[in-house]
Amino acid sequence: MPPLHPTPRARLRESADEIVLQLRGGGPALVAMSGGVDSALVASLAFEALGERTLAVTLTGPAVSAREVERAGSVARAIGIAHRVRSVDPLALPEYRSNPSDRCFFCRSLETRALREVGEEWGAVQYLDGVHRDDLADDRPGRVAMDRAGFRHPLAEAGWGKEEVRRTARKRGLPNWDEPSDACLSSRVRHGHPITAELLARIERAETIVRSHGFRQVRVRVEGSSARVEVEPESVPRLTREPVSSRVIAELEPLGFSPVVLDLHGYGRAPRSGASP
Repeated sequence: MPPLHPTPRARLRESADEIVLQLRGGGPALVAMSGGVDSALVASLAFEALGERTLAVTLTGPAVSAREVERAGSVARAIGIAHRVRSVDPLALPEYRSNPSDRCFFCRSLETRALREVGEEWGAVQYLDGVHRDDLADDRPGRVAMDRAGFRHPLAEAGWGKEEVRRTARKRGLPNWDEPSDACLSSRVRHGHPITAELLARIERAETIVRSHGFRQVRVRVEGSSARVEVEPESVPRLTREPVSSRVIAELEPLGFSPVVLDLHGYGRAPRSGASP
């Protein structure tokens, strides 16, 4: 069945059973599965539809946090789906390293080639991802690359948004149903500022430090040598109170970030300056 490509105004509401039925008729499926709830739900639905004829593949590399890869493995075990990890290095591409506004297109193009190599060797007929209706409202170059590579978006085709995704994931017992959304580490770097493996490693370490203080949604956004720390809006008062504020700044500065700024708006509310989610 070909993808439907609904617009953000489409309000189809197919049930989980209907999605499963459509996937069952499409043949062996490869699911591009990160540690996020969206692709996890697609993996769960595909596994219900196809059982052993489903393979989940998680890509790893310098822009993917170890935490995300570990979570993907835990989710795959909870579902019972076969799972592989494939290493891909977008930093090999000069178009990616220079960090243009369409950086994600180059990354996704490389990633989809790797995924299709795995799928062709394994025998996949369908290639699935976790794009949902809410994603369609944004200009996302990475999604263009996924479309060109022939990936289907079962959740978007069914008219599901994030609310439906989380609710269904909870009903299905997925362990990451309420985990905060994540994105590749390069999304923390303002467009036009070069990306290096060393910078990505520092960002990952910085976010690990901030999470160690009990914050769930964390972004350490970088512009030059400066870093801006974002946490979930409801936790901003705790981030900006002593002693937490001083401790966070003191622990991030040795990583080479100066100044370290604590964002007063919170994740999702802070002004954007060329960075991604």
